[in-house]
Amino acid sequence: MNLPVADLVVFIIITLGNVLFGASFFYKNKTSDQFTSGGGKLPSWVVGMSIFATFVSSISFLALPGKAYVSNWNALVFSFAIPIAAIMAVKFFVPLYRGIGSISAYNYLEVRFGTWARIYASVCYILTQMMRTGAILLLLALPLNALFGWNIKTIIIITGIAVTVYSMLGGIQAVVWTDAVQGIVLIVGALTCAIVLTFSMPEGPGQVFEIAAANQKFSLGSFG
Repeated sequence: MNLPVADLVVFIIITLGNVLFGASFFYKNKTSDQFTSGGGKLPSWVVGMSIFATFVSSISFLALPGKAYVSNWNALVFSFAIPIAAIMAVKFFVPLYRGIGSISAYNYLEVRFGTWARIYASVCYILTQMMRTGAILLLLALPLNALFGWNIKTIIIITGIAVTVYSMLGGIQAVVWTDAVQGIVLIVGALTCAIVLTFSMPEGPGQVFEIAAANQKFSLGSFG
């Protein structure tokens, strides 16, 4: 392991800080409503940042940049649908759920169509998220394995247990607030990397765009 001491300290602080911060909400949840919905008092900016952080995972930081390096921006096309879906959700679905007092889409499906609809949608979502989470944990374990030499399976197990524990203890408030903090770290980290790398080019920032354009890296793919 050749990781500088400063980097190691930052890693430990961020990791332990997230777990302890999430678990601290255990003492703030006095009712089931607070555990499942934060008592309806979560700040809007925190919820928004949590949603952002949910979409920006290790897939966004490792898999998609790697895909763009090998080919082009084709993987970015999927993200173009997110703002459209978000607008539709805010315009139509969120007011509907809040209007009927439903704490989730699955609760509404049960009220509207019956128990079978809630179970069917829940099972489908859980299965897809299990597969997605598996990819996220693997992509998280790969750089940690390269940096520290830790076993990949061990990293996945420990990370999974840590996140599960603080989520169970702190409820939705722990999930949303830790997401918000991580979202800020991700934004600051990404912008810092982009600025430093761009201005570190031998021939100046413009060289980044020249190389990318010459190798068709800005292409969104072909319909053929």
